Amino acid sequence: MKVTIDGISVEVEAGTSILNAARIIGGEIVPPAMCYYSKLEGSGGKCRTCLVKVSKGSEKDPRPMPKLVASCRTTVMDGMEVQNITSPEVIEARKGIVEMLLINHPLDCPICDQAGECDLQNLGYEHGAVKTRYEFDRRTFEKIDIGDKIQLHMTRCILCYRCVFTADQITNHREHGILNRGDHSEISTYIQKAVDNDFSGNVIDVCPVGALTDKTFRFKNRVWFTKPVEAHRDCNHENCKGKVTLWYKGEEVLRVTARKDVYGEVEDFICNECRFDKKKTADWVIEGPRKVSNHSVINSNHYDTMKPLPVVKTNPVLKEANQEQFERETRL
Repeated sequence: MKVTIDGISVEVEAGTSILNAARIIGGEIVPPAMCYYSKLEGSGGKCRTCLVKVSKGSEKDPRPMPKLVASCRTTVMDGMEVQNITSPEVIEARKGIVEMLLINHPLDCPICDQAGECDLQNLGYEHGAVKTRYEFDRRTFEKIDIGDKIQLHMTRCILCYRCVFTADQITNHREHGILNRGDHSEISTYIQKAVDNDFSGNVIDVCPVGALTDKTFRFKNRVWFTKPVEAHRDCNHENCKGKVTLWYKGEEVLRVTARKDVYGEVEDFICNECRFDKKKTADWVIEGPRKVSNHSVINSNHYDTMKPLPVVKTNPVLKEANQEQFERETRL
């Protein structure tokens, strides 16, 4: 099937969503996605940030779709034409979606562990308004410890359902979910029973905001001051490949996360032993520095070699002059 997105055509298989077709093309035309996760069955359609305009339905039926559609849940048709960043209507709608997501989201960026790798931060920077029009009280929740390693800060949650799908698809029993409805919806007690699973720590990696945080890393450092290094180990768990990213501060491993692709999605889920218990360099086989996007603030403190280049370069002429001066003063 042939689909055209923002004037760029691509051939895709039947059943491919508009979002995944855009990801095949890559670049700025890829719609943002806060709830969709390619490795989680049933995800998508919650946040609405990936809305696009279908200006041509297909070759057989060229009529445009009457409303903007969620690209993560809409499959392509042969001859379909889609507008994303080229449509002022889409850009304006996306601004409204971001404003809605930020209605109850606290301004915790200066202290949030997710700062620097937060999808909502990026959206707020690109489409956020200068000030909110919301004049009512914001919803607030108490922090909940859902185990000895994970903390839930429900006030920051945007109800993307990623952690729900993750816990549902990595545990043997459904012991989690969203409680209540509407403005009172929250992830609560049910998920506390899922933290005993060997893969419960993955809910931290899939969270697009700072609602679920690693208590072993909480408030320890900012991500742009750390050095991400890819490593692996022979994990004893049959479902864990042991491929991770180690986040260094000096010689200390501050945290361990699963490796993520260019769209921030986990490549392979890792077990809790790899994530929480193996924080020594000796536990891992180092592969090399992680490739970081130039648009990421983490890149400002990133290096491309295992041995960082010296801050002050050696000047042979100056070094020889200093040596002569030192010998002269020594004789005197």
